[in-house]
Amino acid sequence: MLGYDPKQKDIADRLVKSWQKTLAICIVLLLGGGALLMLIFSTEPVPQRESTVRETAMLVEVETTRGGTFRPVIHATGVVKPAREILLRPRIDGEVVNLSENFVPGGFVDRGGLLLQVDDTDYRIALDQRNSELQQAIAELEIEHGRQDIAERDYRQLGKTLNEDNRALVLREPQLRSAEAGVQSARTDVRRAQLDLERTRITAPFDAQVLSRHVNIGSQVSPGDTLARLVGVDSYWVETTLPLDRLQWLSFSNGDEGSKATIRHRTAWPADQSRDGRLYQLVGELEGDTRMARVLVTVNDPLARQSSSSGRMPLVIGTFVECLIEGNPIEDVVKIRREHVRKGETAWVMRDGLLQIRPLDIVFQDAEHAYIGNGLEAGEQLVTSSLATVKEGVQLRVRGAPEG
Repeated sequence: MLGYDPKQKDIADRLVKSWQKTLAICIVLLLGGGALLMLIFSTEPVPQRESTVRETAMLVEVETTRGGTFRPVIHATGVVKPAREILLRPRIDGEVVNLSENFVPGGFVDRGGLLLQVDDTDYRIALDQRNSELQQAIAELEIEHGRQDIAERDYRQLGKTLNEDNRALVLREPQLRSAEAGVQSARTDVRRAQLDLERTRITAPFDAQVLSRHVNIGSQVSPGDTLARLVGVDSYWVETTLPLDRLQWLSFSNGDEGSKATIRHRTAWPADQSRDGRLYQLVGELEGDTRMARVLVTVNDPLARQSSSSGRMPLVIGTFVECLIEGNPIEDVVKIRREHVRKGETAWVMRDGLLQIRPLDIVFQDAEHAYIGNGLEAGEQLVTSSLATVKEGVQLRVRGAPEG
């Protein structure tokens, strides 16, 4: 059985009194703090509400527009084609007895250079025979001249009593004309035999590259056979197609004054490599599938064989390439990037810190730029960044500029 402890009772009483005192102090502090706050708020001036809420300006990026005269660049794709191409065929019959070492696929041959030799034995014999026939015809003509001299003496002795028709027969004029014709025919035969002999040497008609060869030593050839395919190396064409409405901005010429063009091959050439060309000719027929205009761009020294083209990439026939054609000058326009032409052919302009939405009169657009005739002036601040709110008159501030 537990006994009563007076000491424990005394401790409990003291704890109760301590808690009561602490609670009283907290109540006093709370009441005092409340009274102080009421005093502060009762003496603070009441702010006056503005009639309008200040609008936060949107941060934008801008660029200054440029005006003047510019040349657009018209982008197209095209295929590389030879400007000169032939299928080499013989004009005589015979056996091939010799081939030039350069007469191989990929080989280069100069104009007039020997490609192959056909056996010329029979043609030399034929030429000798034709020369003999010519000498015989000349001799017969000389004999006939002698006979005519005798006939003239006889005619004079007759005292010119024959009529004109008989006179021609007496003077052997028909026989003389026949002998003269015989000489002329013999000379023609000699010339033909000489040509046949010359044609046993088959030469390059122009500076060319051999794309294919279809004969070897010992081959029998005759007129109509294809010996080889040659293409000229002085220039190639890039045949490309363009919309008809682009033609008015281009200059065609058969010389060096056509519109400039830059040829690129992004997948096969280094990024810094290109070839220069000139717009050459408009082909007088639309492309069958796309119904677009066909144009030719000429590229000189396409295989980069000359020293002036050293380090340039060669063009390969049949390759698809990108063609950038410089258009005619467009005067008195403002040039902006195409992505800055907004919906409905408008532009965003920042003026006096406010947004202006300008309708544009677009004269021309190429792949990268638009050329504006009306709607923008040179020196204006064109908004180039996107806007969360597109509304005439909203406040703008250039990114990085101090807030006014």
